[in-house]
Amino acid sequence: MTRDARAFWLRAPGEGEIRPVRLPAPGPDEVLVRARYSGVSRGTETLVFTGRVPTDQYAGMRAPFQEGDFPAPVKYGYLSVGEVEAGPAELCGRTVFCLHPHQSAYVVPADAVLPVPDCVPAARAVLAGTVETAVNALWDAAPLVGDRVTVVGGGMVGCCVAALLARFPGVRVQLVDADPARAGVAAALGVDFALPADATGDRDLVVHASATGDGLQRSLELLRPEGTVLELSWYGDRPVTLALGGAFHSRRLTVRSSQVGTVSPRRADRSYADRLALALELLADPAFDALITGRSRFAELPDVLDRLSSGRLPALCHLITYDGE
Repeated sequence: MTRDARAFWLRAPGEGEIRPVRLPAPGPDEVLVRARYSGVSRGTETLVFTGRVPTDQYAGMRAPFQEGDFPAPVKYGYLSVGEVEAGPAELCGRTVFCLHPHQSAYVVPADAVLPVPDCVPAARAVLAGTVETAVNALWDAAPLVGDRVTVVGGGMVGCCVAALLARFPGVRVQLVDADPARAGVAAALGVDFALPADATGDRDLVVHASATGDGLQRSLELLRPEGTVLELSWYGDRPVTLALGGAFHSRRLTVRSSQVGTVSPRRADRSYADRLALALELLADPAFDALITGRSRFAELPDVLDRLSSGRLPALCHLITYDGE
């Protein structure tokens, strides 16, 4: 049974390392999980890696099993899939998802893990946390049958939102991104694609997830009168400037925030666990495999995050594997 483990730590902004961990024996209401995969949430985790979490967001940005504090040293991450090696009988041997940092094995309360449905491959299940964000966003946005919807920003969150919107009856979805290579991902998800300059206007709803001021500005330009931009981007400590002196007021446009840390008030009867379980069910769709664009061994994670942060490694979700750890 696993007792020694290895964990990724941010030693200082821009400097990661793998550290040994000695695990406690699991208690009666705990599970011991041996990690199989984790996913790098590129947008948030590169902000953490480069030390760009605003000081007033230190508490709000804490991950469920984070150790240390921002900016560093800190153990961070929240997309982990593994196998239960010890714990309650109904969970032993099950593949589970947990909002845990990158670590080869860990002990957590049994209610902190959710079984992965048999129809969902373990590698794809690392997307559960991101699909959960998309579910919450669409609870906030509440698109209607026949709406014309644009998603600006083809990163992990934007692509997950587009993938879910493609299932809505009669909804016409366009994914907009400055990278023409995202056209292939859009096709795999079953939605249209356009570069920002070529995007279709007169939209009922625009979901913005590019984390750029230019992307937010373009999102406003694409709306019909009385339309709404749902803002999902996390900018860290970067200021955002918008030009609101043109049609913003005359067209009565709205910018509304959405954040996964709170369950949408439109679904106040649902718990966090309900929302995450729904995300895992939705991952039965193989179209989501298009979002996993690379994989590396756990030992390579410090270098992977450095290359992701600098842009030398392009990726949507980068998969980390733990076989042989």
